[in-house]
Amino acid sequence: MTARFEGTADYVATEDLTVAVNAAITLQRPLLVKGEPGTGKTELARQVAESLGTPMIEWNIKSTTRAQQGLYEYDAVSRLRDSQLGEERVHDVANYIRQGKLWQAFTAPERVVLLIDEIDKADIEFPNDLLQELDRMEFHVYETGETIRALNRPIVIITSNNEKELPDAFLRRCFFHYIRFPDMETMRRIVEVHHPGIKVELLTAALTQFFELREMPGLKKKPSTSEVLDWLKLLLAEDLTPEDLKRDGANALPKLHGALLKNEQDVHLFEKLAFMARGQRR
Repeated sequence: MTARFEGTADYVATEDLTVAVNAAITLQRPLLVKGEPGTGKTELARQVAESLGTPMIEWNIKSTTRAQQGLYEYDAVSRLRDSQLGEERVHDVANYIRQGKLWQAFTAPERVVLLIDEIDKADIEFPNDLLQELDRMEFHVYETGETIRALNRPIVIITSNNEKELPDAFLRRCFFHYIRFPDMETMRRIVEVHHPGIKVELLTAALTQFFELREMPGLKKKPSTSEVLDWLKLLLAEDLTPEDLKRDGANALPKLHGALLKNEQDVHLFEKLAFMARGQRR
């Protein structure tokens, strides 16, 4: 019987998210997860691994990452240096092959969760360059003549922040899920996991301010789930009350707003809109 993901005590998974994870596992296709930063895309892979009791291999993608690095890299420079020094190991080319994350996942003694994190950071050709390897679960090592095949098909979770469009051929091979930003009730459940026992009145006041802030028109960077958790941690550390969170004309910004607003444009925008609102009330 195929193991199923049901969420964990440390991760609030909505029903549609658990359905998506289990569908991808059943179809044996990569799960492509999109959503704005801070909605738990990367953490999802860790929690799937924990829930299913499997190891996780994490491949963090950068703008300079090439698909070949996920398979293996041949260190020709080291081999040349060893050749000049007369090293015995130079006669075996395998000594200069560095295994990539896909190789490690394919040859792991048990099934693993393979996280390919922030795939949209790489060059546009990067996803297409991995199509065959993810489809066939094998690749060829030209330097040694061997073929690396998956002993156990890994559960592949791919995250994207939607910074650039992914190729259609790649999308066709994935099961797709968009993590919507949590609503008020889901956010309460998430907060309870991280800050158990938080007073209802404080949480209601804080989340009301948080969602009002996110809905401000023109905001350059909306605060995320991880940022509201940091903000609440500060509010609890300062032992603030719902009354302390009330804003007045002299101080329109939320208490400890540096946890929520991360650039000066948004701070100035907030102050400007608050000033205009005060003027309309007079």
